[in-house]
Amino acid sequence: QVQLVESGGGLVQPGGSLRLSCVASRSPFSMGWYRQAPGKQRELVAIITRGGNTNYADSVAGRFTISRDNAKNTVYLQMNSLKPEDTAVYYCQARNVPNGVNYWGEGTLVTVSS
Repeated sequence: QVQLVESGGGLVQPGGSLRLSCVASRSPFSMGWYRQAPGKQRELVAIITRGGNTNYADSVAGRFTISRDNAKNTVYLQMNSLKPEDTAVYYCQARNVPNGVNYWGEGTLVTVSS
């Protein structure tokens, strides 16, 4: 069982930056970020394993950076060059084992708009 609490969402202008944080109750095998825009299904943004391996969605590669501090049980998502299409509720995700059960945070809203 992993409890996840996200923070850092808010309103930002196009081209701006935002950093999301997620604190876990333990250190999972993998942690990541998914997002769900209005009227769309939840999609992968980025994931990172305890060992530091990362995967990014093509839509965010080069703009977003995922990282984690294992000692603090925290994962971060640095979002740069934000676009209106990045607007979504961002959910922290964790797995204790590969292809294991997904644990989810409550989500934090990111709105990219002028």
